[in-house]
Amino acid sequence: MNLKCINKRGFFVLTVILLLFTTNPTHASTLHASIVIDANTGAVLHQSNADASRYPASLTKMMTLYMLFEALEQRKMTLDTRMPVSAHAASMPATNINLQTGDTISVRDAIPALIVRSANDVAAVVAEALGNTEVSFARMMTDKAHKLGMRSTTFRNASGLPNSEQKTTARDLVTLSARLMKDFPQHYHYFSTRSFSYKGTIYNSHNRMVRNTQGVDGLKTGFIRASGFNVATSAKRGGRRVIAVVMGGHTAAARDQQMAQLLNRSFTRGTTTQVASNTNNVSAAPVILQKVNASISASKPATSLNKALEPVALSKIAQTDTNAEPQTIAAMHDKSWEVQIGSYLEHGRAQAQAQAATRWIPGAVVITEVEISNRKLYRARLVGLLENQARTACQSLSQQKMECWVVRSQS
Repeated sequence: MNLKCINKRGFFVLTVILLLFTTNPTHASTLHASIVIDANTGAVLHQSNADASRYPASLTKMMTLYMLFEALEQRKMTLDTRMPVSAHAASMPATNINLQTGDTISVRDAIPALIVRSANDVAAVVAEALGNTEVSFARMMTDKAHKLGMRSTTFRNASGLPNSEQKTTARDLVTLSARLMKDFPQHYHYFSTRSFSYKGTIYNSHNRMVRNTQGVDGLKTGFIRASGFNVATSAKRGGRRVIAVVMGGHTAAARDQQMAQLLNRSFTRGTTTQVASNTNNVSAAPVILQKVNASISASKPATSLNKALEPVALSKIAQTDTNAEPQTIAAMHDKSWEVQIGSYLEHGRAQAQAQAATRWIPGAVVITEVEISNRKLYRARLVGLLENQARTACQSLSQQKMECWVVRSQS
């Protein structure tokens, strides 16, 4: 066998190895990232690589939609506003709805085209309508993302088409998902759209989670080769809502399966506002983000995402691993657990609520003053408890119609 033949064989073997590596799910798993939060409290229920830099792919269009919804609310546009299609927009690769240079499309049609079809040509149309050029609009998107607390996100286009500088994190995307729901509740229903018709063509949604998974009612999927298969999902079961992001799936089916598993696990681990009936079921140790608007009454704790979270709140979602292994013997004697009764605008209200709680459960009362976004709050907690004591206590308070959270002391 001559040297030339050996070299050819060696090249062939190397090529096969490289192909196996690049198509191997294990390689794809290096793109993985995920996070699940409780929509009402901002508590992190699960996270994995949540702060690792990733490509957003078509989840980018959630920010494009955020900007479009904002323009509607500011009355810069209406649903009937028609947006012109430039040569640049018409040149966008699939997926698209085959817009042609000189066409126009209404905002009413653009919204489902972005969500259901994930149309790249429509994303460019919206970008140019709001920012004159897509490059300028991408800068606007980035500025808005940073104002929302998405500090690790940079946008370079409106569609999510490949760009090495377009980066985000799972944590930033769950923040964006939550803000879409909070800031534009009147438009959230679009994210559950399963199909829409445009110029005689019916387009069906790529989002199988909405069709197939219990409680899922919206948000978005995305894919480019560099990102793997991404999805942002919100689901509601039994009056409780969670928001989740999975990135880097090696197939759409694998991504959806992981998302379904994360949702099931999050819903069965018990709520963050009260303990599950089985006190042996260890749920996540959330760090509750308490922020209030001036309009919120001091007589109620700040618990609602829709009423309580300021723009940067979800960017501060706790970065500790909430998927710890079961307790060790030492942890069983750890009295660093607390029951938070709420956060209030007045010290007296916090003190009264904490004292009321001690009518049903024993414990040392601590009122701490915190300042968030230049607003002073008073946080009421029962402290110095074992974890099982804290969970039982919170369950008792819940039965008395008092809201509470089990948290672990950060000191």
